[in-house]
Amino acid sequence: MIPLSSDTETRPTAAMRAAIAGAEVGDEQRGEDPTVNRLQERVAELLGKEAALWFPGGTMCNLVAIKVHTRPADAIISDWMAHIIRAESGGMALSSGVLVEPVVSERGNFGPDDLRQALQRLKTAPPPYGPTPRLVCVEQTHNFAGGTVWSLGQLQALSAAAKTEGLALHMDGARLLNACVATKTAAADFAATVDSLWIDFTKGLGAPIGAVLAGSKAFIAEARRYKHVFGGAMRQAGIAAAGCLYALDHHVERLAEDHDNARRLAEGLVQIPGIHVRTPHPETNMVFFDPAGMGLTNEAFLAKLLDRGVRMGQVRGEIRAVTHLDVSRKDIDTTLAAVAGIA
Repeated sequence: MIPLSSDTETRPTAAMRAAIAGAEVGDEQRGEDPTVNRLQERVAELLGKEAALWFPGGTMCNLVAIKVHTRPADAIISDWMAHIIRAESGGMALSSGVLVEPVVSERGNFGPDDLRQALQRLKTAPPPYGPTPRLVCVEQTHNFAGGTVWSLGQLQALSAAAKTEGLALHMDGARLLNACVATKTAAADFAATVDSLWIDFTKGLGAPIGAVLAGSKAFIAEARRYKHVFGGAMRQAGIAAAGCLYALDHHVERLAEDHDNARRLAEGLVQIPGIHVRTPHPETNMVFFDPAGMGLTNEAFLAKLLDRGVRMGQVRGEIRAVTHLDVSRKDIDTTLAAVAGIA
């Protein structure tokens, strides 16, 4: 089976498994796991932040960050198709009691004018009738917009506007390193525009478990408290953190291969009758397309594709294909042949 439904399908390589097996461990909850501590220090340095904190997964990073930055009945501003709104089971409503003022965009990013308009909408009713805006959230890269990248200039402009308005800025950086490789921008440069952010190791980086949240020392101290509240504290987590450290050493630059494979897939799909490709020039590792021109529903197309040994997924009413380290150039050619066969 060629796994193209998500880059979360990556499996640890043999070398990563060896690093995991040989990991030095301790009690993570007490701050005594040396491998976790090394990873936290490494990520803080990579992102240019004062401190960082290990989490089992990225959604918990978002939930904790929003909890630290806000109080119940506050408002946050985010793109309308952001992961925190569409794919986290309403967790921030449950855990933080916040409202979301969505900004509608095509590419998943928005500028200072969009921010000011969102704030104006929140101020439609005079105080104290409206919620207090407290936080802006961005997603790098933006998943449902097609793996699109916030440029450094866009983030710097939004960051300046947020500071002027007295708002904190948080980045869901699940695929931040994809953006770094695609734009040749240092992770610390992107991170300098936000107050907090996290990176995920279970997507293109190929580790089985783990994400790390970074920010100021005060922010991370409060985040550690909520990590415990949300059940995120672990024991010998070094066996997972070792995979993340291995990924930082060996799986970052190779993300460029995934981007090349996504472009090859998109270019091939454009040539197949009945396929409309929304992302004919993917910026990173995602390709979105619609097979309706074949006279097939998405479900029927996916079933036929699965019969041919290729698995994709469905997002926002479109087919999504995501390349990663378990998908080779040969797999892309095989996939294109399978789609052409269906056509």
